Amino acid sequence: MNDTPPPSGPALRKSLGLLDGIAIAASSTAATTSIGIGLGVTAGVVGLHLPAIMLLAFLPILGIAGAYSRLNKVEPNAGNGYVWVGRSLTPWLGFLVGWVNIVATIAFLAYTTAVTGSAMIQLAGEAGVHEAGGLTLDPGSTAQTTAVGIVILVAVTLTAVTGVRTAARLQTGLLIFEYVVLLGFCGYGIVTGPHAFSLSWFDPFAIPSASALAQGLLLSVFCYWGFEAAFTVNEEVRDPRDASRAGLITLVTMLGLFLFGSIAFQRVLSEDELAGHGAQGLAYFGDRLASQPLAALPLVALMFSAVASLQAGVIPTARGMFAMSRDRTLGPVWGKVSARYGTPALGTLLIGALATAVAALALVIPRLADMIMATVNAVGIVVALSYALTALAAAVRFRSLLREDWRQGVRAVVLPTLSAISLLALGGYLCWSFYTSTDHLEVSADNGWFLLLTPLAMIASGYLAAAWAKWVRRSPYFHSGEGTDADAPQLLATS
Repeated sequence: MNDTPPPSGPALRKSLGLLDGIAIAASSTAATTSIGIGLGVTAGVVGLHLPAIMLLAFLPILGIAGAYSRLNKVEPNAGNGYVWVGRSLTPWLGFLVGWVNIVATIAFLAYTTAVTGSAMIQLAGEAGVHEAGGLTLDPGSTAQTTAVGIVILVAVTLTAVTGVRTAARLQTGLLIFEYVVLLGFCGYGIVTGPHAFSLSWFDPFAIPSASALAQGLLLSVFCYWGFEAAFTVNEEVRDPRDASRAGLITLVTMLGLFLFGSIAFQRVLSEDELAGHGAQGLAYFGDRLASQPLAALPLVALMFSAVASLQAGVIPTARGMFAMSRDRTLGPVWGKVSARYGTPALGTLLIGALATAVAALALVIPRLADMIMATVNAVGIVVALSYALTALAAAVRFRSLLREDWRQGVRAVVLPTLSAISLLALGGYLCWSFYTSTDHLEVSADNGWFLLLTPLAMIASGYLAAAWAKWVRRSPYFHSGEGTDADAPQLLATS
């Protein structure tokens, strides 16, 4: 193959404003899903210290967000971390960032597919529907929840194909409903909850062990994951600065919601209730505060959040793969832009198909709770790696500011570096704790080797894919790490 670029074609359509970017990022972060499911899972690790762990995890993520924002100002690109890390560090690490984000998001879509199905089945149960076709409906059955969720995944994927603006409008409507319900129930819970408020909830030193602290932090980082979706549509916003604003606004909003939700949950539910209800935590919370039909509203909000996050997961992944295809590090199918919709339509459909396949494969883990824990731990480690490398890329790129303006240097170099080191140390410690926790491999969410093998497989597959892109596709990206200019459309149109 030679290094000549493919024929010119249409670029992504610039149709988004600041509010659209916030809707996409907020839907991708999925605060309602994180509160409804993530808080219970995290409480099983750190106990009644959810506010402390959420605050602690926010600090490195804020440094990461600053790195994203500064890099986006100088080089807006749909590939974001893939382009920035490739240029500032090495193309191999840049490709790895792009690759693990793709794999992690597909894994996340598979897990959210089951979560969405679980919410639907729970809602059916609240409505008095407990059987379908002679089958007893069980919101904890991975098989049933996955089957229902796949139907919804197909629907939101088709919506994402028709245009990111349409998707943003849908997500805005879903978010408004979610937040009204979430704030209403959590506010009521804080006022009327039977468990006394305690400042010890904010004490990270009271967390049971270093291992619990590390795992709790990683789970909390996973809850914040998604704010960078605003940067994946930076070629579709009318002003690239709006992508930075949307990402930072979303992140601060998530912190407020997570603190509000964690305090409310701990006011209403005991530690055993928090940890014991896992994926059904928000529904149980609603039942404790209200009678039907009002008690079903948090469950409806959870379902809306899961639906929105499915769509918000498909959209940024398609844009990341679009950018990689533009550099010929991925095949041309991912870089084709629909002349009708101005989106990477075919790539979007393929991502939905891949997520469907992974969701079906996840059926080897028999219970939904096991699937959620295994996926969250795996995705948390690779997300921490991706964030850390992007922050280090910012530190390297702007290192001259340390000499020119020490205040800017602290914000652009020191804080991202500290954030990166903390996330790398966190991921490394958790990998070591997984490795030493058992002496055999078993496909189970409580088996340390399995929890370690999953993210390692994601990373290893990235290096294999990079080798193929460099030596078989002969991508020019590996000569310098520089991605194709976002303002230089070089793609084939598709019908």
